[in-house]
Amino acid sequence: MPSLISRAMPTVVRLRGAKKVLSSAEAVRKQALARSLRPTGYAPPPGLERTVDLAVRRVAGWPVYDVTPHGTRDSGRRAIYLHGGAYINEIAPQHWKLIAQVAVETGTRVTVPIYPLAPLATAAEVVPAVTDLAAEILGEGADTALSLIGDSAGGGMALAVAVHLRDRGQPAPARTVLISPWLDISLTDPRITLLEDRDPWLAVPGARYAGGLYRGALPIDHPHVSPLLADLTGLNPITLFSGTHDIVNADARRLAARATAAGVELDFHEAPEMLHVYPLLPIPEGRAARAALCAALLS
Repeated sequence: MPSLISRAMPTVVRLRGAKKVLSSAEAVRKQALARSLRPTGYAPPPGLERTVDLAVRRVAGWPVYDVTPHGTRDSGRRAIYLHGGAYINEIAPQHWKLIAQVAVETGTRVTVPIYPLAPLATAAEVVPAVTDLAAEILGEGADTALSLIGDSAGGGMALAVAVHLRDRGQPAPARTVLISPWLDISLTDPRITLLEDRDPWLAVPGARYAGGLYRGALPIDHPHVSPLLADLTGLNPITLFSGTHDIVNADARRLAARATAAGVELDFHEAPEMLHVYPLLPIPEGRAARAALCAALLS
């Protein structure tokens, strides 16, 4: 039975108006244009440095943050976190809060690339650049264990990077953690139509338009934008979180079937009646998912 506070979340989400924007391609076009003309901030929120150390550098012209817990000996654990936001929205405080929790509770150095947003950059640039960053971290030493973590659009990006690393013949990440991932940019699974009425957050018309901005000139089934359709053979374990009141739950279920068929170890957490990116929400189910995420990184 969902918690009382989680049952209130759909109303909260609707009041914030995200679905209204995503219900229209024109509304998303205007929002993407506004973000291009007046970029929103991406810096970690004030107070985060009370629990973690923050460092920032430039990689491929992007700001890249390294987040490490205070006074912790190097465990050799590394992670790259790729934030969601339909490819057109910047990293948000709830992402930073999760990143800090992961760093502190697992002793992991979390690297956070502030990738350029669509339409200023597309998957043809972003996925190879993040793959280069992952390869750089993997090259730090034989004891380095790198995980890829991503939510929503960033979840699709994380799986795309894992596939691209494999296709380059480079070491696979130790684990790929996907939080409500958007894995097939076409959003054409028939189940999505049934889920859309239950989902207070996401809508197909605007999401599909945003996905098109990120896809650029790539084919719609290209593994950089629809990694669900890629050959998954040879990937290391995947931890997957998905709520059943989320349109991309359709992708999650297809990924579970395809990963199992490819012989990939899968740890699938499907939460009844939970919303998109529920592990980031301040609800009991979110706390439980965050604990499971940290446990997966330590396994």
